[in-house]
Amino acid sequence: MFQRIPNFVLAILSGLLFSAGWFSPLTILIFLAWVPLLIIEDRISKSETIKRKKLKITGLSYLAFFIWNICVTWWIYYASFGGAAMAIICNPIFMCVVFIIWHNLKRRLNKPWAIWLLIPLWLGYEYGHTLWDLTWSWLIMGNAFAFNHNWVQWYEFTGTSGGSLWVLIVNILFFNVVQSKHYSIKQLAKPIGFIIVPILLSYALLATTSTLSTEGKTYKTVIVQPNVDPYNDKFYFEPAVQLHNLLTQIQGKLDSTVDFLVLPETYLTENIIEGRENEAYSLHFLADSILVQHPNLTIITGANTFYVYKPHESVSSTARRDGNSPDYFDVFNTGAQITRSGISYYHKSKLVPGVERMPFPMLFKPLESLAINLGGTMGSLGTQEERSVFYSHDKKVAIAPVICYESVYSDYVGGYIRNGANLIFIITNDGWWENTPGHRQHLAYARLRAIETRREIARCANTGISCFVTPYGEIEQATPYWEQAIITKNMAPNNGQTLFVKFGDIISYASSVFAILLFIWSQVLRFKKS
Repeated sequence: MFQRIPNFVLAILSGLLFSAGWFSPLTILIFLAWVPLLIIEDRISKSETIKRKKLKITGLSYLAFFIWNICVTWWIYYASFGGAAMAIICNPIFMCVVFIIWHNLKRRLNKPWAIWLLIPLWLGYEYGHTLWDLTWSWLIMGNAFAFNHNWVQWYEFTGTSGGSLWVLIVNILFFNVVQSKHYSIKQLAKPIGFIIVPILLSYALLATTSTLSTEGKTYKTVIVQPNVDPYNDKFYFEPAVQLHNLLTQIQGKLDSTVDFLVLPETYLTENIIEGRENEAYSLHFLADSILVQHPNLTIITGANTFYVYKPHESVSSTARRDGNSPDYFDVFNTGAQITRSGISYYHKSKLVPGVERMPFPMLFKPLESLAINLGGTMGSLGTQEERSVFYSHDKKVAIAPVICYESVYSDYVGGYIRNGANLIFIITNDGWWENTPGHRQHLAYARLRAIETRREIARCANTGISCFVTPYGEIEQATPYWEQAIITKNMAPNNGQTLFVKFGDIISYASSVFAILLFIWSQVLRFKKS
């Protein structure tokens, strides 16, 4: 069937099948995406006439991965052409390196079972790609099922890496069928069964899972979608203009029963200096205009904040000088909780490479002025080590203040829950990508975070889509894109911990260790052969 298809056509087919995974009606095609690529590798490896085998496999696999990246994430160019070029060109290189490491190991072992070593190598790569400064984890294969979330209710046990494992296993089984050249029902039963059984298990979980354990009380939450153009308005209005617009928008929406008011990422554009909050107009405005009338209200909002280092205080690698002053300061993309009793901060710590952070700041700090300007601050932003949790005035609600890009990271969000969070608030600004698949993909990933943690999510986006997400990944009250909106729901905290939250991303941890050992083994075999 595949013998007469040229290798470059197979590479294109592989890239298109990977891409299909991110388009809901076609998601199931991701279970075939690796097959053409594995055929290419096997065909070239076994050929006695093809020269420069490694170079050909590298080029063809890069073509497949490049098509995948550009078809799914082309919309990045709306925010930055340079950023899009870096992501779409460099990410396939990282994928290619992993594929070639596996090819080398498979060739040196020369065993039929060596094909299965692709699984720990790829899963180790996906996890490692979440940890370093060039992280771009949008295309973790398990993310594809965000568009068919009822297939993966078992993510509460495995996390998204379980979906990636599922995809790889099924693809290798289909490849083995192709290699056997026996397309009987018996041969196909195994890979088809591996697709159907997890889906049936997922629906069984939906049908049998009892009501999640909660504190009993619900907390009324109001989400405000202000719909401020991030390119032309948001960072150019005076703070007072946006705040007065807020008062107009929420008029009649707040009363004594409301517990939380949620505003999007960087909603407070004033540069607030931490420790000197009394000087901040925005904070005084919120206190005098809203909190005075609603003393039990908690406001969760995004903000731009600064921290000025004291003399002789150790500064971070992202700190910058204040002009000719001897003072150093850090700039943060901040989640802030504002109440009558004070303000708490969380500093966004999963930063977008090249946009919010120059990779490897200790090495490339002189180049931080080249960071892409998306409004507000430029250069490398500061971070914090721990995931802070915001507590309600009665201490019964602990909020995970997840900021924008952080919601893509399953294990990272799980860390908030391990720190005590029983609700998740995602604040974001998805207006940079305009009305493209970008903001819809970002929204869909929130479904996976809800399933993994079994937490309700309040998602507040500047330009949309804002919504609530149930612990089973159902989206409720989704707002239109690029329109002002306000939505309200009584949210129920959940204090239980899923296996994924309790033990972390075990599949990724184990795969990473195994991948490192396999790489070392590959080098040992290389020198042994030499």
